[in-house]
Amino acid sequence: MGKILFKIFIGGFFSVFAIGIFLAGWHWQAFRKTPPQPIAFKHSIHAGQLGMDCTFCHSYVDKSPEAGAPSLETCMTCHQNVAIDRPEVIKVRNAYFSKEPVVWERLHKLPGFIYFSHKRHIKAGVDCTHCHGVIKEMDEVRKVRPHKMGWCVTCHRGTGAPTDCATCHK
Repeated sequence: MGKILFKIFIGGFFSVFAIGIFLAGWHWQAFRKTPPQPIAFKHSIHAGQLGMDCTFCHSYVDKSPEAGAPSLETCMTCHQNVAIDRPEVIKVRNAYFSKEPVVWERLHKLPGFIYFSHKRHIKAGVDCTHCHGVIKEMDEVRKVRPHKMGWCVTCHRGTGAPTDCATCHK
């Protein structure tokens, strides 16, 4: 009887352990999923192969709290004449000429009670890759950091940035 109970206990323990690993993997995959975008924009081409700086498209990143999505006028700076036969560029051009906005799905969303300013971080010399990963290597941008309080506080402590609650909490 004791051996049977021991086997049941061990089997139960490993079952709970296996379920925990499965749930952790499922959570990680859900975390890394990217919302579908209306246009498949390849950062690996623009930031990677062409070496475009983040601030070319995200022109408000050093001027306001939000980085902002690029305007279609910014896209048309090049795509007035470049790669105009490619399907995704055709979508950009159609939206531009029809004056239809492209509604991008936000990837990084912070709760409403959090105040975050890209401007402050850029002025402090924080490189975009620190929070967003090596975007220039990504075809499809994905989350690579949790952007949770503990992660941010650890960075602030390590760099001597303020850690008082009012810095981030409204």
